[in-house]
Amino acid sequence: VSNGGIFALGFFSLTNSTANSYIGIWYHHIPERTYVWVANRDNPIASSSHGKLVLTNGSNLVLSDSKGRTLWTTTNNIAADGLKAVAILLDSGNLVIRSPNGTDIWQSFHHPTDTMLPNMSLPLKNYTNFANHLVAWRGPDDPSTSNYSLGGDSSLQIFAWNGTRPYWRRAALDGVFVYAVYQGNSGPIMYQNIESRGDDFYLTYTVSKGTPSMRVLLHYTGMVKLLTWNGNSSSWDVFSEHPTPNCDRYASCGPFGYCDNTQAVPTCKCLDGFESDGLDFSVGCWRKKELHCSEEDSFVTLPNTKTPDNFLYIRNRSFDQCTAECSRNCSCTAYAYANLTSIGRTIDQSRCLVWMGELIDTSKRRDGLGENLYLR
Repeated sequence: VSNGGIFALGFFSLTNSTANSYIGIWYHHIPERTYVWVANRDNPIASSSHGKLVLTNGSNLVLSDSKGRTLWTTTNNIAADGLKAVAILLDSGNLVIRSPNGTDIWQSFHHPTDTMLPNMSLPLKNYTNFANHLVAWRGPDDPSTSNYSLGGDSSLQIFAWNGTRPYWRRAALDGVFVYAVYQGNSGPIMYQNIESRGDDFYLTYTVSKGTPSMRVLLHYTGMVKLLTWNGNSSSWDVFSEHPTPNCDRYASCGPFGYCDNTQAVPTCKCLDGFESDGLDFSVGCWRKKELHCSEEDSFVTLPNTKTPDNFLYIRNRSFDQCTAECSRNCSCTAYAYANLTSIGRTIDQSRCLVWMGELIDTSKRRDGLGENLYLR
C-alpha cells in the first residue's frame, strides 16, 4: 500500500473470472475496486498455479508462477546494486524501482495499460512505440490488450485507433498549452498541459489540491473517458467522453464537410463555398464553383475550428510566410498558423500547417479551443 494509503499493489482475480490472476495497482481508499495498471495483462497466472513477485539483484521486478516460468519482467539495463535498490508504490499510483542514489530506473507510468493518472506523461510523437499508448481492456473482466489504443502521432495530434484505423482525433497543437477544466462553480479542478522536453512533447494533466480522484480511461468499448470519483454516490462520474454522439467520430462528415458543434444537436455541414447532396455526408462535399488558381483567389477565415487531418507541417514561418506557402501553390486548399513560443524551450517558434487536396475530420468548436482555419 502506498505511503498515504491511496493505492495498493497486489494479486487479484476478476469478479466474473477466477480462472486467471494478475498483479496490478488499484485505488486502496475507494470502495469500488478500480484497477489502473496491470503488469501481466496478456500473460495471466493460471488457476492451477500461484504467482511470486521478486525484486532481483539486477534491479528488475520479475513475476513468475509456481513452476518458475517468467510471466512478466521489467528490463532495466542500468547497472545498480540490486541488494540496495527498492521497489516503491507512490501515492501517485506510480510503481518505481529506485536506485540507492534516488534515481528511478523504471516506472509503471512509462508502461501504461488503459488508464492515465494525474502527473503521468503521454508522449505525442510515438505512433510506432506501442508501449507508450493506452490500450483498452478486451472486456469488463478481461484485461488483455484489445484493438483500441490511444496515443500521439508524429504530427503532434492525439488519436484513438481501432487497430490501425483512427476513429477519433484531437487536433494538432495550436499554441494553447495549458487550459483548465471546470466543474460547475467549484473552480478549476484539472489542468491539461503540453510539455516540451528537448525535441519531444508530452501530454500531462494535474489536479487541484483537494480534488476527488480523477483518471482518463480508454474504455473497452473504445470510448475515451475522463472520470471523477463521487464520494456521495460511491461511483465514478463521467466528466467527459469522446467520441460524442452524432459527428465526433473520425471523418464522419466526409471530405470538405465539418461537424457543427455549436448546434444543440451536432450535425454535418459543408465548409463555406461547398455543397452536398444533403443525404449522405460520408461522401463529403464539393465546390460550388471550381477555382482556376488566379490572382482572384482569396482565403476565408473560419474561426474556432478543429484543424483537419493530413496536413504538411512547416516549421518556423511568420504568419505572412505561412500565407504565402499556401497562396502560391495551386494545390493548397487551406492553411493554419500558431505561435509556439508560449511552450518555452522548443526548436519550433511557430507552426504553419498547409493542406493539399481534401480536408477531412474538421469541426466547428463552441468551447473556444479551436483556431483560425484559412480556406481557399
